[in-house]
Order: sequence, then structure tokens, then C-alpha cells
Amino acid sequence: MCGIAGILSPNKNLVGIDRLKKATDALVHRGPEGEGHWIDENGTVALGHRRLAIIDLLPEAAQPFFYNDRYVLTYNGELYNYLEIKKTLQQKGCLFHTASDTEVVVAAYAYYKKECLAHFDGMFAFAIWDKEEQTLFAARDRFGEKPFYFFYDKDQFLFASEIKALWNAGIPKIINHAMLYNFLTIGYTSNPTDPQETFYHTINKLPAASFLIYEGRSQQLTIEKYWQVDLEEDHFISEKAAIEKVGELLTTSVLNRLRSDVAIGTSLSGGLDSSLIVALCAQAENPQYTHKSFTASFPHFEKDESRFAKEVAAQFNLEHYSVLPTAEDAVNEMEKIMYYQEQPINSASAVAQYHVYKTAREKGVTVILDGQGADETTAGYHKYYKWRWQQLYREKNLKPSGELAAANALGVTETFGLKNKAAALFPQFASAMMQTQREKNAARNTDLNKDFLFSNKRNSYYSTPLNFDLNSVLFFNTFIYGLEELLHLADRNSMAHSVEVRLPYLDHQLVTFLFSLPAHFKIKEGWTKWILRKTAEPLLPQSIVWRKDKVGFEPPQKTWMENPAMEEAIREGKKILAKEGILNVSALTKKIRPHHAYAAEPLDWRYWAASYLLRQ
Repeated sequence: MCGIAGILSPNKNLVGIDRLKKATDALVHRGPEGEGHWIDENGTVALGHRRLAIIDLLPEAAQPFFYNDRYVLTYNGELYNYLEIKKTLQQKGCLFHTASDTEVVVAAYAYYKKECLAHFDGMFAFAIWDKEEQTLFAARDRFGEKPFYFFYDKDQFLFASEIKALWNAGIPKIINHAMLYNFLTIGYTSNPTDPQETFYHTINKLPAASFLIYEGRSQQLTIEKYWQVDLEEDHFISEKAAIEKVGELLTTSVLNRLRSDVAIGTSLSGGLDSSLIVALCAQAENPQYTHKSFTASFPHFEKDESRFAKEVAAQFNLEHYSVLPTAEDAVNEMEKIMYYQEQPINSASAVAQYHVYKTAREKGVTVILDGQGADETTAGYHKYYKWRWQQLYREKNLKPSGELAAANALGVTETFGLKNKAAALFPQFASAMMQTQREKNAARNTDLNKDFLFSNKRNSYYSTPLNFDLNSVLFFNTFIYGLEELLHLADRNSMAHSVEVRLPYLDHQLVTFLFSLPAHFKIKEGWTKWILRKTAEPLLPQSIVWRKDKVGFEPPQKTWMENPAMEEAIREGKKILAKEGILNVSALTKKIRPHHAYAAEPLDWRYWAASYLLRQ
């Protein structure tokens, strides 16, 4: 796990070690154990690297990595199936001189070219310079776990793991007011219709599951998508076969993600997802697995899950650590957290996560297995009920299926009224109405400066799934909008402490299989994540498997916002936005409105978080 950067330009004055080092110096937290810099003999290509050694700790695996006197690689991430790929390449005559996955990445590219990506199971962002062809090939993993940002104009092409590295290299910081408007009004941190857009003009991101090619001679840049899940459902698979397959794929995913030469631990929220990962880790015989687990705990908060985490920790004899973030921590460390995030955060959950990874590093753990991705692929949130019920209603099967009654019997409070029925029958009309309503709600916000509102109101990025059924909305949240924000948070919060996060639920073969399963494998008999619960049933206490009280990763944000120090910090943030003409001065006299982390309109938190865009 590392930080990468590069500069390419026919103008040698724009390419230099000093400039490249300024970029990599901004990434030292991603790779505190070493650095490397290389400039080609023409002085037109420079690649840089900051190293956090995870697999093969020897100096021979350091980067930039040179292969066959032709290719130069700078790489961030992990290739979980590198041993299998290495064996295949050896059978084809390829020679290896290290035990690293780094060498496997560049050797696979040398052999397969861009088709190498089809062979990779991992999280990665890398760039390979081909001296012979004078081209740069760069790619990002299927889900966007690892970041890749770039700047491109007629004079130069720069890339880096984080935006601050590009700023350090002299790229100007220009706030994208359209993105800022969408964050303040609907909480969006990316544009579903343009996955390259960021909060800063001139700086783009390479979309997930995409690669780019930069032609050194012509300076032409092309970007292509290389992978997408097929939504064709298998209506003939049995429940037994589906449960066995999920168990098999998830077990393999966990085993592969335990490959490491440094200490591994787990996050443990007390929910199903992280608990199942712990159970599968317990079955593995891996010397690097420390049996250390880390939980954010909030005593006296009604949504605190630490008692469930302790139950699982006791069952598997874990060395368990409870992390106790406070309102004071949030106030004191918000600036630091936002420095690493580089974009606004929607809730205090990011603060709690930051402290979990910090504690893991303090306890000697460099790699953490985490449960992100399961909710989006197996329908873990209560918001997914309405999409399942709409699908059943459209098929004239809602009442006969008993799903609505079963959910109500489990205490689910989601309702299904006339608006839901209309949406089921007229999805395009419903989508247009939802868009219009969002725009009206934004216009009603009297806090926003009228000039800022007027200049951006046509830039609403609010979007809905193409089809109003469960698998379509899961696809939307996994690949278009939703999961990406969580992956960004996890990458930045973990790498702030030089900790690598691995996500077993985002094995692409597992995700592909899950999307082939019809909706009734995900919400069944009123239960969300039914297929995952059945997979976990033999491994975990029933009190964990069949919990009814779904809780997101949520701190007591409302209580924190009543803290005088946080109230004052929010007021200062609003002053900054008012000074920039984003908020009206009248908004400064309004009382701070504390709200929960997942409130429908968390305005004051958004104002505070957004203000950091204008400070850095």
C-alpha cells in the first residue's frame, strides 16, 4: 500500500526531481517506509513512489519498479491472487526476481497488455511507462478502492494518489462550485453522470474499473472502462446452491486477503458483516493474523453496538480494543481529517472510523479487514425495502408474497403508500418528480446566497436507478453512487495512519455472483441480507445473525453537535461560507440545529464540512 505520482511533458522544464519530490512528499503518510524517484533519459517522464511494504519487505521490491529494461511501474494497492497469476506466467516462461505482487503486476502487463486487468483480483491504482512505445498505461480497480487523480492540458499530464500531491506540484486549487452546491443541497460527493469530476476544477479522477493511455509522442489521452457487472439474473439456482456458493466465494476472498508479510487485524462493529469476516478469519491458519479487533464504542448511546462486538470477540477469543471517540476529538481533529479527505464528509462517522484505524496502528496492526460493501450488494439498509416491494407490487405479488407483512412483523417501520405504488407503475414519471422535488427543496433553502443558488441550480446531480427494482438500485449504489463515498472515506482515514484496509465483500467474483441472484435472495421473509445471514448461520451466534435492529456505523452526532466547542466550530465554518458568498449573512444568526448522522437534511454539519474546502 503506497502513494504514487508522475509527471509527463515534452517540456523538460516541467519535469524534474524537485517537482516530483514535492508531489511525493505530500503522500508520506501513504508510504512512510521509503521513497523512490525516476526520470527517463529524455527528461520527459518522471515517476515517483512512497512505500508502505506489505508483501515482500525486501529492497528489491521497492519502486519505481523496472522490468525487462522496458517497463517502469509505480503501484499502489494489493493483488490478492498474485501467487496464482505468477504461477501461470512462470509456466509461460516469465522469470521473477522478487516475491512481490508488484513484479506480478508489471509482468502480467508485459505479457497480456491491457487484458491483464481481467486477470487481477485486487485493489489497485498503478501506472506503467513503456519506454519502447512511449506510452503510459494506468488503471484503477473495479470498485475504486484505491484513488487515482490527474491533471491534463496541452503542456503536461500529472497523476497522483491524492489531490494534495498535484497541488504541491504546482497545479492551482480552484473550487468546483457545482460540486459544492450538490454537497450542500443533497449531500453528493461525486457526480453520478460524470465519474471523472471532483471538487476541484482541472483535477479529474480516473473512474473505477477504468484504464487510461497517455501517448507520449502525441500527448493524446484516452480513457476506457474495462469491467461491468451483468444484471442478468439466474432464476433456476436453488437456495442451497446459492448459499454454498456465497460461502465458498467469501471464504476464498478472506483467505486471499490474509496474504501479508505484516500484522493483520479486523474491524468489528458488532454487525453481521464484520462478524462474519472474523468468523472466517478464525478458520484460517495464518501467522500474520493477530486476532486483534477494533470497535468504535459510544457508551450510553442507544445505537452503540459494542456489546455485540464483545460477544463476537469473546466467541473467537480476540484481543479486542474499544475506541471511544468524543465530541472534543471531532472538533480538535476535524481539520486534520479534512486534510486527508480532500472533500467534505457527510457525518461524524468518518471521525469515528479515523480513530479506529489510528488505534489499529498504535497496536501494531498494519492491515485491517473490514466489512464494507456487503450492504450495497446484499440489500442491508432499510431503504431497500421499498424497492423490493415496488417490484413485487408491479408483478402483482406484493400481498401474496407476504413480504410486507413479514417485515412489519419484524418491527420494520418503512411504509408503502400511494406514492410507492405510483412509482412502481410509472418509474420514469416518479424519477422526474423526485428530481423536481429535490430542486425545489434546494431553492427553498434560505441559507444559501441567491447568486450562488441561481448560478448552480441547473447543476443538480440528483440521479435515480435506471429501473425501479431491487437489483437495479443495488447496482446504482454499488457502481454509480453510494459505495464510492464510503471507499474514499476508508482509504483516506486508514492511510492517514499508514494502515491498509482490505474488503472481502468486494471480491469481484463474489459481487458478480450476488448480482446474478434474484431479489428474493436478498430480501426474504422480511429479512434484509437474507443470503448473507444464511451463509453466516452455522458460524455466528443467532443473536448476531438474526438481529432485527440494523444500525449503520453511527456515532452520537446529535449529542456531539450540542457540545459548545462544536457549536462554535460550526459557526466559524458558516462565517467562512458567508464570506465567500455561499451562505447569506442571515444564516450566521440562526441557532445551530443538531441532528443525527443520517438525518434527511443535515445542513449545519454540511456547512461545517464544506467550509474546509475553502481553508486548505
